[in-house]
Amino acid sequence: MEARVGVDGGSATRKLLHHHHSRPPPPQPQVSQIGTVPQLLAGGIAGAFSKTCTAPLARLTILFQVQGMHSDVAVMNKPCIWREALRIVNEEGFRAFWKGNLVTIAHRLPYSSVNFYAYERYKTILKSLPALNGHGGNASADAFVHFVGGGLAGITSAAATYPLDLVRTRLAAQRNAIYYQGMSHALRTICRDEGFLGLYKGLGATLLGVGPSIAISFSVYESLRSYWHSQRPNDSTVLVSLACGSLSGIASSTGGWTVGFQFSCGIPIPYNLKNLDLEILVPNSGTVKEPCSVSFGSATFPLDLVRRRMQLEGAAGRARVYNTGLFGTFGHIMRTEGFRGLYRGIMPEYYKVVPSVGIVFMTYETLKKLLSQGSFS
Repeated sequence: MEARVGVDGGSATRKLLHHHHSRPPPPQPQVSQIGTVPQLLAGGIAGAFSKTCTAPLARLTILFQVQGMHSDVAVMNKPCIWREALRIVNEEGFRAFWKGNLVTIAHRLPYSSVNFYAYERYKTILKSLPALNGHGGNASADAFVHFVGGGLAGITSAAATYPLDLVRTRLAAQRNAIYYQGMSHALRTICRDEGFLGLYKGLGATLLGVGPSIAISFSVYESLRSYWHSQRPNDSTVLVSLACGSLSGIASSTGGWTVGFQFSCGIPIPYNLKNLDLEILVPNSGTVKEPCSVSFGSATFPLDLVRRRMQLEGAAGRARVYNTGLFGTFGHIMRTEGFRGLYRGIMPEYYKVVPSVGIVFMTYETLKKLLSQGSFS
């Protein structure tokens, strides 16, 4: 299966929709049923493994995002991924790419566990609502359940594990001068210097960004996976999960704020911008072009940048830079660094998101399948 950007729709779309509605609905992929403990375990391991694999790109993203916040870190006028990577190797050593990875794992284990577990629970709750009960298999109802369930799960997991996310950012943002000696030292120092609420700096920006991002990720993944299984039910679960997860990663990173749905081959796709077509090459079915309006300009990345900078406010005893909250921080960055300042680090983020989301879904589905046959279930 291949997804790429096209430039037209028209008659091919109408023929596809007519053919699609004239045939019986495709069979749904079989879902492994496991208990609470293995589900939490699968989600946690999947998240930790994915983050470890993409840690070098994640650290590069954070370092670029915080440039311009303090004069001594704004060292590059034209950020270059390779130049910064070489600087890390020469000045800090190769292992520095994984600086803060221990706290990343400590954060991702509960974060991903709660995320996947909450998603399954929210799906069950939403499907039991009178308005949605009895609409199983309906594309619109399923899209709503996946999107809302994913968004709520993302907000729940982010809020529950936020202090660890903040500590991880501060550890990863350290260069040669080391102020925080590790996770426990950072937690104690932040509470001592900034108070308990210092562990929740940037929470508002985080929740604003993570809700739509995770909602898009889950809804696109579920839709693509369902469609893939309907066309090629014998394909490997690992391959399907990796491919669909990677595509959902692209959508969640670049999709921005979702404002509606349009259906392509029965797949509900969140859309944001118009005049773009998604061309899907369906195995044994030829090429079909369907207007689906997927945004390729990231609208949520500036929120991620702002949350990182708010997380670093007052770090290492430095003076505060932003004192006016979320919108004031946006305004300050626009005035001092220009519009491009909101997109510092977007390239390593793009390079990271495809393998990261693909790996996490692949690992989760694989572990679910293995654990469903074990003693935990």
